[in-house]
Amino acid sequence: MFTATALRATDKAEQYAELAEQARGLLHGEHDRIANAANLSALVYGALPELNWSGFYFFDGTELVVGPFQGKPACVRIALGKGVCGTAATERRTQVVRDVNAFPGHIACDAASRSEIVVPLFQGDTLLGVFDVDSPVPERFDDDDRAGMEQLAKIYLDSLRGDR
Repeated sequence: MFTATALRATDKAEQYAELAEQARGLLHGEHDRIANAANLSALVYGALPELNWSGFYFFDGTELVVGPFQGKPACVRIALGKGVCGTAATERRTQVVRDVNAFPGHIACDAASRSEIVVPLFQGDTLLGVFDVDSPVPERFDDDDRAGMEQLAKIYLDSLRGDR
């Protein structure tokens, strides 16, 4: 049975390295996208401070549909190109939004969210979905978070293929 341990490091890069190690252990040997998304969402939500949402939206061939998450109820469907999640999916790059109120077309699923980071999930050229994390704190996310979240997203994608 996997047991998450508290992050010991105080430096963000070190915290993400510890979190990545925990994620690898948690997802090891499991290849189901829903199970791994649920566990990774819970791990991130419980380990990182100042979050109010952590989860996945999966692409159904037309739009992004909410998947496993931790936090308050979420928007169920997001069109490609709309909001931070839809933008990350269409631009194929991580979106770090320091102030969601300044992001054109931001979709406010939770009015308490003030900053957001969204990592697109691609297997080759195929859009799988996005990994989305919100915070009630303005300017919560920076380039260290981008690198850390992208690493966690890679661990997730690798788990689906069984790559370790």
